[in-house]
Amino acid sequence: MKLSTHLHLTLDQLEKVPDLPGHPWKFILLALKRLKWWLPIILILQILSTICAVLIPYSLGTIISIITNRSHDVLQASVFWLPLILFTLVNIGEVAFGRLAGFMRVYVAPLQRSWVSSEMFAYLQHHSQRFLNQNFAGALASRISETAMSCNMITWAIVFDFFPVILTMAFSIGILYFVSWELSLFILLWSILFLFISYKLAKKSQFYSKKFAAARSETVGCMVDVVSNLALVKYFARSAFERHVLHRFLEKEVKSARKSFGYNEFLQLFQFSAAVLLKVGVLIIAIQLWLHHRINVGDLVMSITLAFTIIAEAKNISRRFLDIFEFIGNIENGVRSIIQPHDLVDHQQAYAIEVHQPTIEFKNVTFGYKDHQKIFDQFNLKIKAGEKVGLVGFSGSGKSTFINLIMRMYDVKSGAILIDNQDIKEVTLNSLHQVISYIPQDSSLFHRSLAENIRYGRLNATQAEIETVAKQACAHEFISQLDQGYSTIAGERGVNLSGGQRQRIAIARALINEAPILIMDEATASLDSLTESEIQKALIPLMEDRTCIVIAHRLSTVANLDRIIYLKDGQVIEDGSPQELLSNQHGAFKYLWDNQSKGMLAH
Repeated sequence: MKLSTHLHLTLDQLEKVPDLPGHPWKFILLALKRLKWWLPIILILQILSTICAVLIPYSLGTIISIITNRSHDVLQASVFWLPLILFTLVNIGEVAFGRLAGFMRVYVAPLQRSWVSSEMFAYLQHHSQRFLNQNFAGALASRISETAMSCNMITWAIVFDFFPVILTMAFSIGILYFVSWELSLFILLWSILFLFISYKLAKKSQFYSKKFAAARSETVGCMVDVVSNLALVKYFARSAFERHVLHRFLEKEVKSARKSFGYNEFLQLFQFSAAVLLKVGVLIIAIQLWLHHRINVGDLVMSITLAFTIIAEAKNISRRFLDIFEFIGNIENGVRSIIQPHDLVDHQQAYAIEVHQPTIEFKNVTFGYKDHQKIFDQFNLKIKAGEKVGLVGFSGSGKSTFINLIMRMYDVKSGAILIDNQDIKEVTLNSLHQVISYIPQDSSLFHRSLAENIRYGRLNATQAEIETVAKQACAHEFISQLDQGYSTIAGERGVNLSGGQRQRIAIARALINEAPILIMDEATASLDSLTESEIQKALIPLMEDRTCIVIAHRLSTVANLDRIIYLKDGQVIEDGSPQELLSNQHGAFKYLWDNQSKGMLAH
């Protein structure tokens, strides 16, 4: 019997967008379905374990009844051995069935958690850039982790905590009914009141727990903020001030902690009081029944032992109610924040794009990040196949937006963007991104080896191919000087490398992709002039058979391209070869060029 997981699926299978419900309880039920036959088997084992646990007092009571009703030769009486065997078997059965269920949980629980993490992670990956910009990356990752953990915990809290308590109460009431309806009724009423009051108290305790959790988060946020700016704190000698600021958060946390812990102690007080009531109540009723010869000593012992069994099972039920509320809250938070409708989706008839002539055309494109804002308004532009185009202009002119729209990070409000005469809204997003090599301005790297970061552009690239593109990107020399060479870990976002080194790795990553379209967004901005010149020379033959778009503030970067497009406020104000634009003495590009040459303008 095999549990379905995503741990051994192919890359093609993993590309599919998972169909996940946006309602917390529906999501929990879907997570439970992943357990298939394992969950019913575990529940059956728990039922058997609980039956054995309840039969222990019954068999013990039977043995005591035989002892008290027979003479000292009872050991030779055959009637004694059957209850003794039953007593032995149910003790063994309680442990055996319970631990077998536990071992099954050991196998299936991690797989259920990994499935939830995998599915939510896959769903998150298909959200648009707009969605990602509106949420903290760390918060999204934390919600996936909390949702996976909470689905796991709520499943096993029900199976191993609530389910046994309910069964123990039900079976105990059933057994006692055949002994005395008074005892059965008393435990029934006690069970109903205990569960109801525990639920209500836990529900109220949730308010204090949320306050405490919020205070903890604020304290952690304060510390993270200071630690991430620790150099700044030292520069201004503000260590004492920051400690004073932290103490304000800690005071709030201490107050909320006392309220939360205090109410939890009240919950414990209720549980202990309820336990005393059950023990004393059962004892009084049982003694009264025994005095009136309605039950024997064995029944008396059985009743008291059953009461202790119920108390042992129910002692943490209020706390588990509180945990359940917390788990449901975590799942609701994660599901409602991540499992939202995707802004960008492949059409039902979307096909994989095939590019033979990598032309790019904007046809009457209107777009703005906000409804009332238009960056492009009826924008038209065509880039020929194999053309090398530079995009220039001041910040906010629309250069990065131009690139984002080609990559379909956002959908246009109206109009169309065509690649090789194919509307990019009609093709699959994955296939679109596979025909574009992109070198971003922010050269982010994974916390993986340098070889893995370069290979990210083409997963089946060989080590020889990796080293070839590294040489073309002027990265091989510095990599070779590292102790672990290409196995060196880049660090989180490439923190172990300098800005120029990160940029060279990013360039190598894009070059190894061999896509027909190459986009460079300030790709050499972090490099010194000599290295930039070397990379530009290396890129010339590599750009030969590609359509290239280069965004640059340093105009020398685009001086040797076929064409330069000057953008201002989402409009093309100049378009031509570098020589044509430089020959226009009153042109915007000529003005920028002259001022950069004199060192008056950096951009």
